[in-house]
Amino acid sequence: MAVRIVHSPMRLTVSVSGEIDHHNAAVIRYETDEAIQSSLAPCVRIDFGDVTFMDSSGIGFVMGRYRIVDSYGGCVEVVNLKERIFSMMKLAGLDKYVTLRKKEKGKKNETNK
Repeated sequence: MAVRIVHSPMRLTVSVSGEIDHHNAAVIRYETDEAIQSSLAPCVRIDFGDVTFMDSSGIGFVMGRYRIVDSYGGCVEVVNLKERIFSMMKLAGLDKYVTLRKKEKGKKNETNK
């Protein structure tokens, strides 16, 4: 599991790779929260393109970051979701709070709705 964070004036991009589960979710949360709180970027993009596995901890991770970003009027988008993870997030109702975008087949960084 790895987290890569890229700052720009209008967006904070958090790229997560590997597994998101109970054992490593705390590290992902900590690194992401520090970056969000120091930047207060109006848009936080969470890139799941290299996530190989996710349990309910991934849903909690996204919802928690939404709450932080929403508290200062920002938005969250979760991009490059594989079909299975996209479906899990939709079933959990995350699409009511954040923008969810699937990963296009054959394209790593392209997004679609």
